[in-house]
This record gives sequence, C-alpha cells and structure tokens, in this order.
Amino acid sequence: MQGKIIKALAGFYYVESAGQIYQTRARGNFRKKGQTPYVGDEVEFSAEKDSEGYILKIAERKNSLVRPPIVNIDQAVVIMSAKEPDFNPNLLDRFLVLLEHKGIHPILYISKLDLLERENELDEFLQVYRTIGYDAVQSVEELLPLLADKITVFMGQTGVGKSTLLNKIAPDLQLETGEISESLGRGRHTTRAVSFYNLNGGKIADTPGFSSLDYEVSTAEDLNQAFPEIAEFSKFCKFRTCTHTHEPNCAVKPAVESSRIATFRFDNYLQFLSEIENRRETYKKTAKKIPK
Repeated sequence: MQGKIIKALAGFYYVESAGQIYQTRARGNFRKKGQTPYVGDEVEFSAEKDSEGYILKIAERKNSLVRPPIVNIDQAVVIMSAKEPDFNPNLLDRFLVLLEHKGIHPILYISKLDLLERENELDEFLQVYRTIGYDAVQSVEELLPLLADKITVFMGQTGVGKSTLLNKIAPDLQLETGEISESLGRGRHTTRAVSFYNLNGGKIADTPGFSSLDYEVSTAEDLNQAFPEIAEFSKFCKFRTCTHTHEPNCAVKPAVESSRIATFRFDNYLQFLSEIENRRETYKKTAKKIPK
C-alpha cells in the first residue's frame, strides 16, 4: 500500500492512505541504511488488519526542513510584521533565500498593518516581491485560498503575530500546540509530535523553529540562484561564475542602476555574499590550525 506520513510520535508513524490512517513502525533495515522516515514522506507500507503496519520503502524527497523534520513541503507562509517589530526586508530575504534554495514556494503575509501611520507605507516593497513572482497577502481571506491542496509550513521571528494568525485560521492547531508544550514543560530533550493538520483542502504543519533557518546556502553560485531576479540577469554576464561585485561585463549591476532589480535586494545579496565568504575564510583558518 502507498500513503503519506502525517504524524510521527515515539517511534510510530501514522500513514494516511485512501482516507484511512494506519499506525506503522519503520523496518529495522532503515536504521542500517541511516534512513529515518519523516512527516511528509511518501511511503510504501504493509498493514494487516488489527495489527501494526510496517513502512517498507521511502520515496525520494523533493525537499526537507530540519526543525521540526518535515519533508516534501510545497510552500511556506513567511509572516512579517509591519510594525513592532518593524518590517525588515533583510530578515525577509534571509527566509526567502533559504526557501528558494530548498525549492519551497514562499507566500509573504504581512501582519499588524493597523499599526502603520500610512496604510500604503509598505506597498513599494510588496510590489517588488510580487514582481519577482512571490505571493504577498495582507489578510486571512487572501491567504486561505492559497493553502488549498498544498502542504504549507508557517515561519516568522518572535513577535510578528504567528500564533495570532494560526489561531485565526486553525484554532485546533493552536490548542493542541499549547497543550503539548504545557504538559511537556520546558525540557529541551522532550519528545514532540510532529503532525500535519487538515485545513482548507490542504495540510499545514507545525511551524519550524527559528534556529532551523541557519544558513544552508554556502556558495556564491547557490546565493545567486536564490535571488530569482538576479539569476535571470546573470545569464547575460560575461563570466558564468560572476559574483556581480568586481567582474567586467556584468549584466546585473546595470539592471540595479536602471531599477530593474531593487537596490535593497541587491544590497542584501551583497551582504549575504560577504557573510558566505567570511565563513569560508574562517573555515580555512581553522582547518590550517588543525594538526595533521
């Protein structure tokens, strides 16, 4: 039989197949291969009547997040507040770079719009992101249709109103999350259920912890690809490995000068590039110090 893992808890995997949910365990040979089934996995499994099933095979994954471990995600709602904390394009671009790198479609949701002095204060930013091809929404009514038939995770820094949004769209999720955290206390090594919840014909997942957004993009080439509008113009650069900093005949810099690429996006790209290069330098120095 074939199905999708929708919940993992204490060594059990709950697989949804043809509207039924089966409790299964993973075969021992997965451990030998160093494989672990995760929520979101498409699996082949056996299920006898009135007994535990077994996962036999895990299909290839299209992407994965680390914390919580969820795979095969279609899209992520990135929640950014307009105020308190102030809208932060640099942080937003960090989220977007990670999602682009993972092949997860981003949806930008702006919260706390009522705190803005001018209603259209962020329109210029939002237009830039929409032009790139991202969905940018400002209300639950706009968001809900985008969740249909998709597997969606929610992410955002502390204080942006993530819990408030989830409370609005899925009160059950919030209730269960609250109960789990209270019963488990604050222990760092507690077992936590990772689950999908049905919503609007799609599935939503527990939100990834902020720490899971540590940079996974480690090369200039990957960073270039994670900014779609920069990647588009970079096809016309003289050098395939152009970093758009010092190379001759770069096609990206003129696009920035003529406002076809937003200056703030290019500035963020340069900052992230510098961070990647600094990390490399640090790694090289550390590697030299290690005696052979």
